[in-house]
Amino acid sequence: MANALIIVDVQNDFCEGGSLAVAGGAGVASGISRLLASEPDRWSHVVATKDYHVDPGAHFGDPPDFVESWPRHCVVGTSGSEFHPELDTGRVEAIFHKGEHAAAYSGFEGHADDGECLADWLRRHDVDQVDVVGIATDHCVRATALDAAREGFATTVLLELTAAVAPATTDVALRAMDGAGVTLHGEPVIRAA
Repeated sequence: MANALIIVDVQNDFCEGGSLAVAGGAGVASGISRLLASEPDRWSHVVATKDYHVDPGAHFGDPPDFVESWPRHCVVGTSGSEFHPELDTGRVEAIFHKGEHAAAYSGFEGHADDGECLADWLRRHDVDQVDVVGIATDHCVRATALDAAREGFATTVLLELTAAVAPATTDVALRAMDGAGVTLHGEPVIRAA
């Protein structure tokens, strides 16, 4: 069997200067790149997810409530939807786009360009263990890790390579992941925006 690193939504709009920035996002991007460079054999496979909105309906709010609706972000064709330049994507074998026409938080809701979903891709590559990193700890990282565990993958979140929006929602996310059998390693980056 094999293991995989899932890089969640390390995109310009979720990093400093973006339309829905999470403090510490750029540091997460560079930290993931450093880890991939220093431990090139740690994972058999590396994949990434992208928030990839065309017209997600009520997911964009005017004004947003920051619970169910958010400022416009990661719109297909904009620089905000691109990976942050500090993220080295050289080892990324597949990208799973999510949220084109509806809200989507988990990478397991996404699909590759050929339509294959993340769970099927991982199984096709004999992956049984995943490590999850990225943005944001309390939203898309949480949802991706919970779905990974639900799908039967042994799941670890490398919290030191995640950036979180807020302490209260992060506490809820950590409890949910722990309760679902997800292994939590380290502490998430939580900074005032």
